Amino acid sequence: MHCAAVLGAAQAASAAPLLQARLLGMAKRAMAASLLRVPPPQGLLRPLAVPERLLLGPGPSNVPPRILAAGGRQLLGHMHPEVLQVMDEIKAGIQYAFQTQNRLTLAISGTGHCAMEAALLNLLEHGDTTMVAVNGIWGQRAADIARRLGADVHELLKPPGEYFTLRDIEEGLVRHKPLVLFITHGESSTGVLQPLEGLGELCHRHGCLLLVDAVASLGGAPIFMDQQEIDVLYSGSQKVLNAPPGSAPISFSERAREKMLRRKMQPPSFYLDMGWLANYWGCDGEARRYHHTAPINSFFSLREGLAVLAELGLESSWERHRANCAQLCQGLRDLGLELFVKEEARLPTITTVSVPEGYDWKEITAFLMDNHAIEIAGGLGPSVGKVLRIGLMGCNSTSSNVDRVLCALQDALRRCHRSRL
Repeated sequence: MHCAAVLGAAQAASAAPLLQARLLGMAKRAMAASLLRVPPPQGLLRPLAVPERLLLGPGPSNVPPRILAAGGRQLLGHMHPEVLQVMDEIKAGIQYAFQTQNRLTLAISGTGHCAMEAALLNLLEHGDTTMVAVNGIWGQRAADIARRLGADVHELLKPPGEYFTLRDIEEGLVRHKPLVLFITHGESSTGVLQPLEGLGELCHRHGCLLLVDAVASLGGAPIFMDQQEIDVLYSGSQKVLNAPPGSAPISFSERAREKMLRRKMQPPSFYLDMGWLANYWGCDGEARRYHHTAPINSFFSLREGLAVLAELGLESSWERHRANCAQLCQGLRDLGLELFVKEEARLPTITTVSVPEGYDWKEITAFLMDNHAIEIAGGLGPSVGKVLRIGLMGCNSTSSNVDRVLCALQDALRRCHRSRL
């Protein structure tokens, strides 16, 4: 037989088992497919479609190209030195934004809600007396979480749209003798900016730690963690910092850290245990150990959001938000609308306006979304049905965006007459 023919026969013979194996594999896959009872979701077989909208609600805010690009970078391992370097830069950025030198400063792998829970469950133990200042939904949520932790919770109440005075707080401290006071700096459900001056010193005089929620205010209104003697401060990534939700800056004073070290029982959450997180973030001076797989790309985005704030400068950012809020408030008054919060307590990042009489707030927000591609929101919690909320945060806080939302609102008030009740 010719050599080529011999070689061809040999190859055919050797290929036969491979062909048989391939056919057997195809048969098995067909059998497996026949056993499936849930088909591929048709929605996932179509390309992802995301509309372009101007997000002028209470958050999240739009993500600018620089921060969007950072979040789209290729992944690295969560213990790679480059990622640990990014985490160190985030820590420094948070210390700048918070105006603190606290060693225990980091970003929770979760939203601002997660940071609220982390703060409370690390500070509080079963039976601890806690006072929660409630003038909106975030005080309500904090009280709920504290009760779930077994704390003895006392609520200090104010109607939506009002803030707490030092006298209000001192009366509560004297009456209840709490170990921790929770208060919201920027109450996004009502548009109130809570004055903090003197509050930390007052709490410490009464043996109480001060825990402050700054999710809606950080970068948009002045806050000085060390100077104002705040013991725990947390925020979120998706508002003034213009990063996607999913990472939450938080910092603990030495007083707060010492209380955590004196705990009788471990925190009820391993994931949010500040002892483990402090080590992972390099806050305890020991070699870093694996705790969880961090949301690496969220950290890239948060790092850039903090970098943008640092480049602009806190004072410039505060002034920009103040000026654009003032322009918005004047424009709302010119439209005949009533502002919900008095000027001295108005949050510069989120403005609340009373729902105009005879209008359905849902019709107004839907009209802006459908006809102008602008999101504003109705109330939340105790302000539902009472207010419209307009957010100007970070890159969205511009004079041109103020003009755009005012024109859209004017259009809505003119054309939504059919929604009159």
